[in-house]
Amino acid sequence: MTLRVDFSLISSWVSPSARVLDLGCGHGTLLHRLATDKSCRIQGVEMDPESLLSAVSKGVPVMKMDIDKELDAFTDNSYDVVILSRTLQAVHRPASVLTHMLRIAPTAIVSMPNFGYWRNRLRLLSGRAPISKDLPYAWHDSPNIHFGSCKDLESLFAELGFTIAECVPLSATGRVSHLPTVTRNFSAGATVYRLTHRTP
Repeated sequence: MTLRVDFSLISSWVSPSARVLDLGCGHGTLLHRLATDKSCRIQGVEMDPESLLSAVSKGVPVMKMDIDKELDAFTDNSYDVVILSRTLQAVHRPASVLTHMLRIAPTAIVSMPNFGYWRNRLRLLSGRAPISKDLPYAWHDSPNIHFGSCKDLESLFAELGFTIAECVPLSATGRVSHLPTVTRNFSAGATVYRLTHRTP
């Protein structure tokens, strides 16, 4: 099975045999690939029962856990990488979740839809809530509760003292964007970040 472009990118940032925690692991596709191709020691966290069962059927170890409230169950530096893929916009306490991620591991990988994408802006100007590949839900049944742009997210990273080691904008079709990275707040449908703690 072909791996989703953002999953391939995330996989390229993970070292072989790394200890990997995926918060909101969905069907476990990324973790299964990391275990199979890179011999990573993996752990998933997922709340949705159907997704959790799908992940378990792939042999992925998954815990049912509320990442807004229960991340203190993980000890400091117990993993090498923590992944949060297209989930941050749906948690209630993004700053707390991000802070826990870089307590649990020295590297955090975060991806999130960009609500500042130009097509989203255009749809808002038409008087309608955005719907796109990255935001596929109607306003009334969306799990998203935070609507940030790349600039908003990067400001939060700075406030928390994180360093953006790598940033890759994705196009509206989910491919790596070939537009200049500096245009990401306008041109990216979503963005993937590799984060570390800021050096004192």
